[in-house]
Amino acid sequence: MDGTILVADDDRTIRTVLTQALTRAGCKVHATSSLTTLMRWVGEGKGDVVISDVMMPDGNGLEMLPKIAADRPGLPVIVISAQNTIMTAIKAAEAEAYDYLPKPFDLPDLMKRTARALEAGRKSATPALVAPDNDRPDELPLVGRTPSMQALYRLIARVLNTDLSVLITGESGTGKSLIARAIHDFSDRRTLPFVVASAADLQNIEGPAQVLAKSKGGTILFDEVTDIPAEVQARIVRMMDNTTDNLPRFMATSQSDLNRAMEDGRLRQDLFYRLSGASIEVPALRDRVDDIPLLVEHFLQRAEREGLPLRKLSNEALEMVRAHPWPGNVRQLENAIRRLALTARVDEITKPEVAAVLGGQPESEPVPGGGVEEGEMLSASIGRHLRRYFDLHGDMLPPPGLYGRILKEMEAPLIEIALEATGGNQAKCADLLGINRNTLRKKITDLDISVTRRRKLM
Repeated sequence: MDGTILVADDDRTIRTVLTQALTRAGCKVHATSSLTTLMRWVGEGKGDVVISDVMMPDGNGLEMLPKIAADRPGLPVIVISAQNTIMTAIKAAEAEAYDYLPKPFDLPDLMKRTARALEAGRKSATPALVAPDNDRPDELPLVGRTPSMQALYRLIARVLNTDLSVLITGESGTGKSLIARAIHDFSDRRTLPFVVASAADLQNIEGPAQVLAKSKGGTILFDEVTDIPAEVQARIVRMMDNTTDNLPRFMATSQSDLNRAMEDGRLRQDLFYRLSGASIEVPALRDRVDDIPLLVEHFLQRAEREGLPLRKLSNEALEMVRAHPWPGNVRQLENAIRRLALTARVDEITKPEVAAVLGGQPESEPVPGGGVEEGEMLSASIGRHLRRYFDLHGDMLPPPGLYGRILKEMEAPLIEIALEATGGNQAKCADLLGINRNTLRKKITDLDISVTRRRKLM
């Protein structure tokens, strides 16, 4: 990298680490714990990229972004924040930040984002996501601080005010419809209707026109689109194609494996292509176990607002909740916590009380759309997906470079899972995989693998 980076953070350790890493990468660095100093540097014309924390001793970093944009149009600002909620991501986008990264962040990931920001600054790139100023609540009804939720927040922030159709996938109970509603409520269409269109609404020939008229240019959601009959799906395709004036935004949810749904004839390919302008996959609760304490607290506080006594879980009770598989995901967790808030005898919910509530709930259930047939060999599963990939291109061949792309698709998850299994120990991981440690390091860099080997900066 080649450029000057302005770093503003009140944490001395973070300033030191970023200064050392950016300097080793070839950049000049000016670091400060003061927004006043940062703004003076910006006013003096210093810096090609700004990396700024939000909560600083002398102000809020997000509130400085409009002035930075006014003083130095095109200067990329990367926001880093320990207040890692979806609203932070959205407010960063509204303030026209170039990028947003929650703390604790992955240092190599931040370095890559900084390199892209430097290149964007040279091209005078403008942020893709801009939302108007407005009065909004302090939070969205989405809870979580794990890396998978942070990635989800960033994606929602990026698509919020685009006109792209949005396809939201995930297991039952993960909150797909909630996310669809949140995208609408926090977008520039929030004053317009949000219409959930069922198969019954579109069954007769006048149905599509009536749904369009009802939406008035707002948002139309097709919930569990693979459950809609094929003839109704055809009407949706024609409705999306024939809509010109007062164009609504189309969204859909599904808990099915969409490739398999198309193979089985439960989802029309042409409808899939029209709905998947942007795809959002909602993580299962088992993939973000560290969010469970936050969710528990959130649901207990909600129960109190609804008139129930304020409860809390004992440490042993919370560990039992964390250890439960939660096949019904967040919805199942919410129902269990509400029941505990209602039935607990004292303010602190005990482990036996949790056991009594969870004892009547299923320990596990099959996950729809797992992607692998029972007894199927790995090679057969891979072959089936590759055949599907070719079929999706019809009479055309896939783009050149297929061999490299397929190898990367397979190598990346293999190395990520191996790193996770070995606790991020690269020597053990290389031995497990049977490759040289230097080869492993090169592949980690080339494949942009960072999640399972993240270096956390507190």
